[in-house]
Amino acid sequence: MYFRPEITAMAGYTPGEQPGALSKFIKLNTNENPYPPPPGIRRAVEEVLDRGLQKYPDPLANSFRVRAAEVLGLPSKDWLLAGNGSDDILTICTRAFVGPGELLRLPYPSYILYRTLAQLQGARWEEVPFNADWSLPAAFGDSAAGLKLVFLPNPNSPTGTMVSREAVLQLAERLPCPLLVDEAYVDFADFSCLDLVRQNEKILVSRTLSKSYGLAGLRFGFLAAQPQMIEQLMKVKDSYNCDALSIAAATAAIDDQGWLAENRGKIVATRGRLSQGLAELGFEIIPSQANFVWATHPRHAAKPLYEQLKSAHVLVRYMNYPGWSEGLRISVGTDEQNDALLALLAGMVK
Repeated sequence: MYFRPEITAMAGYTPGEQPGALSKFIKLNTNENPYPPPPGIRRAVEEVLDRGLQKYPDPLANSFRVRAAEVLGLPSKDWLLAGNGSDDILTICTRAFVGPGELLRLPYPSYILYRTLAQLQGARWEEVPFNADWSLPAAFGDSAAGLKLVFLPNPNSPTGTMVSREAVLQLAERLPCPLLVDEAYVDFADFSCLDLVRQNEKILVSRTLSKSYGLAGLRFGFLAAQPQMIEQLMKVKDSYNCDALSIAAATAAIDDQGWLAENRGKIVATRGRLSQGLAELGFEIIPSQANFVWATHPRHAAKPLYEQLKSAHVLVRYMNYPGWSEGLRISVGTDEQNDALLALLAGMVK
C-alpha cells in the first residue's frame, strides 16, 4: 500500500448528510443557521468580485483580524488567527502541538472530529467521560505522559452543555499543555471564555462563523490566543487558507453585531419552544446552550425515529456513543420547521 498505516487504519470523519440543492428536505441535522446571513455580506462579496479574483488574498486576513479584535475587545489583531472554518483551526493546532505518538485529550461524548485529527497525526488520544452533571472530573486536568493538547468543546456537542469559566481557568492552571476551548456554538450561550486568553497563555479559544452568522457555506473561523502563541501557529497554516470572498464576508458579518443579537434572540427563543415541544412528547432533553438539542425517548429507539423522519424528508442527526447513549441531535430551525418536526414525531411516539 502507498498510504501511511494511520490512514488505512482509520475510518475518517463522516459529516452530516447534505441533500442536493434541489431536494425538498427540512434540514435539522448539521446545526446550520436557518436564517440568511447579515445583509452587508452581499455587498462586501460583490466588491471583491468587481475588483477581480486574479490576485491572491491577504494571507493573514488582516481586515477581519483588525475588525474582530475591536468587536471582541482584544488588544490587537495579533491575538487572532483566521482559518478556513474552525475545523481548519483545530487542524492547525493539532499539527502544531501534537506529534506522532504524543497524546491528545478530549471529553466524552464530544465532537468526533477530534479523534480523527489525532489519527492523522499518528498520535494517541484519550477520552475522559463527563460527570453525570456534565462537569469534568478532576482527572481531565491531570498531567500524563506525552500529553500535548486538550480539546474542550464549550458548549459541547452533542449535549449543548457547558463547563464553567472558573473550571476552565483551573484546568489551564493544572494542565502541562495548551487547552483549546472550542466555542463553535458560544453565541447561543449565556457566557464565553474568550477573555480568559488574557489570563493564561495556555488557553486558546476557537470560533466559527458557520453557526451564529449563517455562513456555513462560506467557511471561516478564527482562534484567539496570546500573540506569542499566534506567532508560532501562523507557521503551520496553509499559505492562503482563507480566500478573498470569505475574508470580505467574514469582516462584514462580524461588523454587524446588531444582526447577531437579533438572530441569537430568535434562535434561543425557538430552542426553548422546541425543547418544550419535545418534552411534551415524552422525550428526555438535556438543557442546551447551543443551537441544537439532544433528545432521547424512553420507549422509542432513536434510529427508527431518524429513519422515519428522513423518509418524510426531515433530516436530524442520529448519533450513537458507545457506553453512553444513542439519540437524536436536532438543530434549531425556524418555528415552521420545528412545528413540522414535532407534528411528525407526535405520530411516531403516540
